[in-house]
Amino acid sequence: MSAKKKVLLVDDEKTLVKALKFNLEKEGFLVEEAYNGEEALEKAFKVNPDIIILDLMLPGLDGFEVCREIRKKEEIPIIMLTAKGEDIDKVLGLELGADDYITKPFNPRELVARMKAILRRSAARDDGLRKQIQIGALQIDLLQHRVRLGEREIDLTAKEFALLSFLASNAGRVYSREQLLEQIWGYDYYGDARTVDVHIRHLREKIEEDPSKPQLILTVWGTGYKFREEA
Repeated sequence: MSAKKKVLLVDDEKTLVKALKFNLEKEGFLVEEAYNGEEALEKAFKVNPDIIILDLMLPGLDGFEVCREIRKKEEIPIIMLTAKGEDIDKVLGLELGADDYITKPFNPRELVARMKAILRRSAARDDGLRKQIQIGALQIDLLQHRVRLGEREIDLTAKEFALLSFLASNAGRVYSREQLLEQIWGYDYYGDARTVDVHIRHLREKIEEDPSKPQLILTVWGTGYKFREEA
C-alpha cells in the first residue's frame, strides 16, 4: 500500500488487541484501539479510520449496535470478529452493514489479507463511479451519498446506497446474488444469499412507485437482478 491505512481495532480482550496490533503494524497499518462499544463509536467518528475490526461481544454496546450506529453516518469498511460461528450471527452482521466476518480463533495473516482485499475493492468501486446518475425522477449523488426521488430525499442505509449505486452505475448488466454479495459486502459467502433479496426489497419499497411491479430494479428470473437501462 502506498499510504498507510488507519485501522480501528475494537475488542475487550487486551491480549488479542496487543497481538493483532503488532501484526497489523508490521504490515504497515496505523492502529487505533478501543475496548468497548462507547469508545469504539467515539473513535470511529473522531479518528476517521480507513477500516474497522469490530468484535461482536463487547461490554456495553455490542458489536451489532456499534455497527448499526456507524452505518447511520459512515461507510467505513467493517470486519466483525466473534467467537460464535452461527449463520444467524453472520447474516445479521452482514445485513447491518458489516463488510466481512471472521470467527475466532483465526490466523492474523488471513485477517490482513481480507482487510487488504476490502480496501482494494472499496477504492476501485469509488474510482469507477460517476458523480451523478439520473434515471427518470430518480437522482443519485455518488459523491454526497444522497438519493432523491423527484423533490423528495430518500433515506437509505449505507449498504442500500452502495447496492443501488452499484446497480445503477452498471445499468442493464445482470448480477447474481453471489456477485452482488462479493461486490457490495466484499465477502466470499457460502450459504444463504437472502441478505441481497432483503436489501433489494427495501430499496424497491423506497424508490419504486409500485414495489410489487418494479420499474427500476428488475428481477431476472433464475439469474439475479439488474437496473433498468437509461432511455
